[in-house]
Amino acid sequence: MRHGIRSLLTAAAGAAIAALVSVSIAPVSGQQAPAYRAPRGADGHPDLNGIWQAINEANWDIEMHMARPALQTRPGPYGPVPAPPVLALGAVGAVPPGMGVVEGELPYKPEALAQRNKNRENWVTSDPEIKCYLPGVPRANYMPHPFQIFQSSKAIFFAYQYAGAVRNIYLKDPGPAPVDSWMGQSVGKWEGDTLVIDVTGFNADTWFDRAGNYHTEKLHVVERYTRTAADVITYEATIEDPNVFTRPWKMSMPLYRRLDKNVQLMDFKCVEFVEELMYGQFRKNPLPR
Repeated sequence: MRHGIRSLLTAAAGAAIAALVSVSIAPVSGQQAPAYRAPRGADGHPDLNGIWQAINEANWDIEMHMARPALQTRPGPYGPVPAPPVLALGAVGAVPPGMGVVEGELPYKPEALAQRNKNRENWVTSDPEIKCYLPGVPRANYMPHPFQIFQSSKAIFFAYQYAGAVRNIYLKDPGPAPVDSWMGQSVGKWEGDTLVIDVTGFNADTWFDRAGNYHTEKLHVVERYTRTAADVITYEATIEDPNVFTRPWKMSMPLYRRLDKNVQLMDFKCVEFVEELMYGQFRKNPLPR
């Protein structure tokens, strides 16, 4: 009996000590955990070096969307069915559902919304991705391909696996872009621990996604890259195009560090992959289609 009481007292004492310890290390109510502090480069700014990739369905459609049978459809007896050009793709050509990377609907002008819908109806002949055009900004960051950030105290450079696209981030503003281009001209600066990149000088030949969301040469993008965890960059882009939208709007998403063994960018220079599509009809003896 004596040993039983002693065991009970010992157990009770242990429980009391554990409770005191848990109280002593518990955060005070209303007190937030310390914000993540990223490793620093030689210049004291957060280190963004690495290979990164988005894991979402934004390249299919940046807006929230349900699964559908194809990107390009036609009316069927009981609802939309795949259009003839994509019918043979079956489930491979279906659109996976996605939560979207924007809040609410995009603020299209009425005539611009009509053009977006036309783009969607003619996706197989209209999407610049199909033709291996450079992806543009911000689309390059959430295509299903990794990209690499090279950062030093004097330079920042982005390399993308898709189509071998690249971006040199100017740290001193060189003035207006001399010509319009797919990837635009990027000028970067640090605001605290966030890399802010102002991108202008676009042509009108890229889309935001495969769903036909598009822009004109008046596109202006302001990107924000913030390390928020050991292997995470929180990415935000503010989009402005007065030819298409009634107001600026934002997209946001996490970018994840690729941790695969021997990870590296591989070659996906797709220009040669679309030569038959774009120029095959000009052969002396064209192949059957």
